[in-house]
Amino acid sequence: MTHLSNDNENEITESLKDLAAGRGVKRSRHDLVVDGRDYTDEFIQILRETGYTPVTVANAPVEPGERIPAFYIEDSTAYFGWIFYEKFTGRKLRKLWGSVIRNRKGDWAIQISPKKDITVYADIHKKTEVDLDRPTDW
Repeated sequence: MTHLSNDNENEITESLKDLAAGRGVKRSRHDLVVDGRDYTDEFIQILRETGYTPVTVANAPVEPGERIPAFYIEDSTAYFGWIFYEKFTGRKLRKLWGSVIRNRKGDWAIQISPKKDITVYADIHKKTEVDLDRPTDW
């Protein structure tokens, strides 16, 4: 069994804080297991302490032309993405959480629709405007 020193624990905690804030790290897909220890609970606590709220896509307070940064956590992995509306035509919009990770077609590799009862951690205070015609220009 690997035992981490307090210095290593502090370094990991600081790295998780940087990930939540988007400081010095590209937010995309992040494994939350380090040296055999799962830091999922610690990361969720950091998200909550830094303004992220657990919410479903359906309940996220976002309107067309806006986006909210949010993490989806599954199997000790944190995926960064956005809750926003995707525009198909002048009248047809779809609300979703889409990962910044793309698939081979260039679409969001992970998508969560409002119909799914899945919790994401969203920072509603960091809501920003986005061009409905070009939501992928992030």
